[in-house]
Amino acid sequence: MGRIRQLDEQTTNLIAAGEVVERPMGVVKELVDNAIDAGSTRITVTIEEGGIQKITVQDNGCGMDAEDAEMAFHRHATSKIRSEKDLWTIHTLGFRGEAMPSIAAVSKMTMCTSDGNESTRMVLEYGKVVEAGPYPCNQGTEITVEGLFYHTPARLKHMRSGSYEASLIQDVINRFALSHPEIAFRLVSEGREVFRTSGQNNLFEVMYGVYGRGAAEQALEVNFSDFDYEVTGYIVKPEITRASRNQMYIFLNGRMVHTYRLYRAVCDGYEDFIVKGRFPMVILNIKMDPHLLDVNVHPSKWEVRISKEKQLERLLQEEVHNILAGENLAVNVEPAKAKVDYYAPMSLDFDSKVEEPVLTEYQKEVLADQELMRQITGEGRKEERTGNDKKAEKSESYKEEKKTKQETVEIKQEEKREERKRNLPEMRVIGQLHSSYILAEVDEGLAVVDPLAAMERISFEELSEELNRNPVMVDLLVPCVIQAGSDMVLRCDELNEAVSGLHVEYEAFGSDTLTVRRIPSWMRDLDYEMFLTDLLDHFKEDRDMHFKSLQKSEMAKMAVKRSRNLRRSLTSEEMKRLLEKLAYCENPYHSPAGKSTFVVLEEKEIAKEFLK
Repeated sequence: MGRIRQLDEQTTNLIAAGEVVERPMGVVKELVDNAIDAGSTRITVTIEEGGIQKITVQDNGCGMDAEDAEMAFHRHATSKIRSEKDLWTIHTLGFRGEAMPSIAAVSKMTMCTSDGNESTRMVLEYGKVVEAGPYPCNQGTEITVEGLFYHTPARLKHMRSGSYEASLIQDVINRFALSHPEIAFRLVSEGREVFRTSGQNNLFEVMYGVYGRGAAEQALEVNFSDFDYEVTGYIVKPEITRASRNQMYIFLNGRMVHTYRLYRAVCDGYEDFIVKGRFPMVILNIKMDPHLLDVNVHPSKWEVRISKEKQLERLLQEEVHNILAGENLAVNVEPAKAKVDYYAPMSLDFDSKVEEPVLTEYQKEVLADQELMRQITGEGRKEERTGNDKKAEKSESYKEEKKTKQETVEIKQEEKREERKRNLPEMRVIGQLHSSYILAEVDEGLAVVDPLAAMERISFEELSEELNRNPVMVDLLVPCVIQAGSDMVLRCDELNEAVSGLHVEYEAFGSDTLTVRRIPSWMRDLDYEMFLTDLLDHFKEDRDMHFKSLQKSEMAKMAVKRSRNLRRSLTSEEMKRLLEKLAYCENPYHSPAGKSTFVVLEEKEIAKEFLK
């Protein structure tokens, strides 16, 4: 008896804080929610050390008098609803009356507020009121939160770096700005302004600031509805896609929520226009009757329930598809000059001789391997040559020199193979079946080799070896500039540390962009701008453990491209070289996609067919 007791108010506030306020971003969200509900047209958020040390939210809303200011820190005290019936017609972002006491329970909070007639200042330290009284201030409310979670070390130890927490805060401010373009938002981090909107109710202007110029130029305005839902906003043409959903913003009655089924519906609308694994960029604000939306699901208010969700999913999918189908989505590509391989910056001094770049022994081996690969596949780069060069090529001396170089490369290849372990027994080439499969004799019987799958495996492992060791770096003639957002600029050092294994280095270029000046040579053959952007998406979602899988995926695509030229009849020498290189692969049995490179028909099974 007597084991069940009523918890005191401070303990219940701490429990509630664990649901409402998980990290500094949650504090900013709750305070900005209240500022918007107060009718503010200007909201300024200032943070220090990612909000862990200090957060200040200032607005020009209706403010509070002394009585309301004191009542605001009582649990379940709110001005948003009055009775049970109001829960079914919620028009405000906040309504539970839990945010203020929950935040005050885990921090030092100072609130200065004025309703235009009466000004009040409240100071609380970890749930206890230490000061309350008149204080001169402008109409509106200014709330400062300091020492967040200092008295709850279990929560504090799970906080990440200040730059990481700041990036989460900027993301939530971006969402507020996109869902409420009529409000002027301003974010200041470490004394520097990192984000600002004008509050002119121009969604395109806000989208330009969040997405950047490239996406804004490809944006399509949408405005469609049915009996229950009205959808407005912008969708970006499938020419620009991302590696994750973090650039898909869907708001319900101006509220930011996690609506994975609606995200899926929009992706289904893009299904015929973008490749699998890519995600579109959209900003959609959905207006509906509050009776259809239940926001009283979780204290953080990120989760909601929609009464006619399937109807809304169908509307989004069909209308997005129809809009894209009615657009000319042909990609405009400007003719570009032929690419030339530069392994050092090009000299602009045309009167002096351009010195050859100095390469390491390993880099020379890599280039030799690439040249041999072109000879095997017939890929060969098409270079412009003068008439005299073409005549020289036909000369006997040129042929002899070319043969000598090829033999030298082969000798080096043999030396490298001797250092590596042979993983397949010898295959003796018999011939080629229908200009596709290679037939080879092995001890067990007959090996049927798929040259395309074999070449994919060979190319993939060569690319991997080139990256894992010190790679050949290429200086870009035009640096790659990426719209990353000021949060990524602040985390540039952290980003470079995470992707150091890929030999990529980002540099800050302005307040919200990053630039890359050098890339590994293996990256030249892919869309490196998209690849570098995908790295940012993975980093934002804290998926650095997938960097290697992303790299593997891109290398596998490049390996497929290199193998396309094998769709032809091969000479006996080419088949021998291919099988010899396959034998020294770490995994000679499967292509990067998991397809078998060869199968063996055992001699005894063949004999059975002849009744022997």
